[in-house]
Amino acid sequence: MSHNHKSKSITGGVERAPNRAMLRAVGFGDKDFEKPIIGVANGYSTITPCNLSLGKLADAVIETAKTENLMPQVFGTITVSDGISMGTAGMKYSLISREVIADSIETVCQAQMMDGLIAIGGCDKNMPGAMIAIARLDIPSIFVYGGTIKAGHHDGKDLTIVSAFEAVGEFIAGKIDETELGEVERKACPGAGSCGGMYTANTMSSAIEAMGLSLPHSSTMAAEDYEKTESAVESAKVLAAAIENNLLPSQILTRKAFENAIAVVMATGGSTNAVLHLLAIAHSAKVELKIDDFEEIRRKVPVLCDLKPSGKYVATDLHKVGGIPLVMKILLEKGILHGDCLTITGKTVAENLESVSAEIPENQDIVRSWDTPLYAEGHLAILRGNLAEECAVAKITGIKSRKITGSAKVFDSEEEAMQAIIKRKIESGDIVVIRYEGPKGGPGMREMLAPTSAIIGLGLGDSVGLITDGRFSGGTYGMVVGHVAPEAAVGGNIALLKDGDLITIDADEKLLQVQLSEEELAERRKNWQPPAPRFTSGVIAKYAKLVSSSSRGAVTD
Repeated sequence: MSHNHKSKSITGGVERAPNRAMLRAVGFGDKDFEKPIIGVANGYSTITPCNLSLGKLADAVIETAKTENLMPQVFGTITVSDGISMGTAGMKYSLISREVIADSIETVCQAQMMDGLIAIGGCDKNMPGAMIAIARLDIPSIFVYGGTIKAGHHDGKDLTIVSAFEAVGEFIAGKIDETELGEVERKACPGAGSCGGMYTANTMSSAIEAMGLSLPHSSTMAAEDYEKTESAVESAKVLAAAIENNLLPSQILTRKAFENAIAVVMATGGSTNAVLHLLAIAHSAKVELKIDDFEEIRRKVPVLCDLKPSGKYVATDLHKVGGIPLVMKILLEKGILHGDCLTITGKTVAENLESVSAEIPENQDIVRSWDTPLYAEGHLAILRGNLAEECAVAKITGIKSRKITGSAKVFDSEEEAMQAIIKRKIESGDIVVIRYEGPKGGPGMREMLAPTSAIIGLGLGDSVGLITDGRFSGGTYGMVVGHVAPEAAVGGNIALLKDGDLITIDADEKLLQVQLSEEELAERRKNWQPPAPRFTSGVIAKYAKLVSSSSRGAVTD
């Protein structure tokens, strides 16, 4: 394939001779200086199974790019494993890593004046981090997802990483013994790939596919299957064409594209983190997207896919019956999806889906028909009230009671709450409050998978509520509300709560309320003092100073 593209990189002009000298040292020949230089942002690491197989995808991309008359330049970008750091102080760095990834990709591509970008990622923050950078850079770009992990198996059941967290609660409750806990732990994660349910990684890969910045079908492939490498190869070819045609992310990441992504997240029962990340990507893309837009789309879109954590199946099961293109075609046929949105293939969404059938495959119950959905409306509800004057986000699938009023059990950290749960101090009817875990207060807005899973494992998932200014893992379900804003550290009313206060979570009325008068809240506020920063130096202190409210995506620029 030949290109007419005129390289915008640092390789042209007499005055660039020193720059070319440096590039010759890494393999450039005379003719290579006329080729577009593309960055290959490689998130490979052995830190997490999510990123374990990314190196081979990067190699395939580099080899293909060269045959497409491009000059690929690979560079590393970081990852941290949410699953490994979950429930520890290390989890404070998870959301921070999204910003570090975005900043690092932007820095390299701008410093070296790249003509295009392929970003390859696996773990949760790799995807929004890369997308934030892509939006900022606005050079021809494509995202390659490393792929999902295959399900583990034990005692006739599929396992995911969440199975291990829930097994801890079952062990505490005496439902299983230590031997059974060990078996679940050993078998939950059988190999490479991102967490297997419709958790945050697969939610964001699906959203990126819906927005048109990754290839159709790519978001639910297994990491260990060869088709994932084939998809990476095709991605390099598609990027070459995008560079030829100067197809930019700003032409793809439109308001309509974000609406498409939100619709797919709702239809698949995706993670609450999609709210945070899509707001942040839209901010970088300079697209007007507000948290209330999620509520508006939620009311139009039923939950069509029976996927973990609250459902039965994993992402590879969805892939076998048609993947995200099937879901998108159903939404398109019902007038929910914007079919005229441009995608990185150079085709519109409707054109990409032209050969996809909207018929529900027979002999399966992974994807439901429009008329027989799991839930009539979307599952990510935006709540407000005197405990969430800006907003809070609730996942309302898989719960028996959509309204609960209970007595507050208040904790100023995840660790305090977890100790109370382990010691069986949480009872049916309680509302667990975990505060000072927001973007500024944590800092870093930790995910509360350990306490929520332990509550589920104890058998209290339908009778205990949990609210936090932190986040939830995509693996969380139950009567839980996160992203409470304003957060405690900046004086949100969640900071004023005391044990015994009556709190109402009402999914139907979209309400998060404490039964206290304005006068009582004002009186308590007189005695409240902002806490001293938990960190005073390093990246975590810098983040705390810069980060915005979760209602705006917890952005730092």
